[in-house]
Amino acid sequence: MKIAFLIIDVQNIFINELRSHRNVARPFEYINHVSNMMRQNGQLVVHVRDVEEADDGKGGLDIVPEIVVSSEDRHVEKLSSNSFWQTDLERMLKEYGPDLVVLSGYAAQYCVLATYNGAIERGFKAVMLQNGLLSEYEDAIQDVYRDRHVVSYPVLSAILASRK
Repeated sequence: MKIAFLIIDVQNIFINELRSHRNVARPFEYINHVSNMMRQNGQLVVHVRDVEEADDGKGGLDIVPEIVVSSEDRHVEKLSSNSFWQTDLERMLKEYGPDLVVLSGYAAQYCVLATYNGAIERGFKAVMLQNGLLSEYEDAIQDVYRDRHVVSYPVLSAILASRK
């Protein structure tokens, strides 16, 4: 089974403000754990960055330092909430041919959800990573989990182990 793991908008410009009133360590731990599992099993890891905001010259558009980025990871830049809209993401995924697209990142109720819907509209099977979403509103994360397909990292680990 081929899996694509998307890490959406985990950038300084968004997360630095979030840090003042949310614990970001736990979602980062889950995102890093799953991205490491994916890399070890030859799966696709994609970092999506929102470049709609003006660069502040201080690395605001950069991925936060807590998120591990590997040289083998792929990158997509976007200008709208849906990571598929006017980007190479759809082409990239179609070339890779995933059986499953796992989404994580910020903000659960905006960009992650819009990308989830975009994946479904394009015929991909998509799920949210349990404990891998961030938002300024805690209830927004729960709403997204309640109304969408969710997968835990132990299930992903079992799926990857069954391939061997």
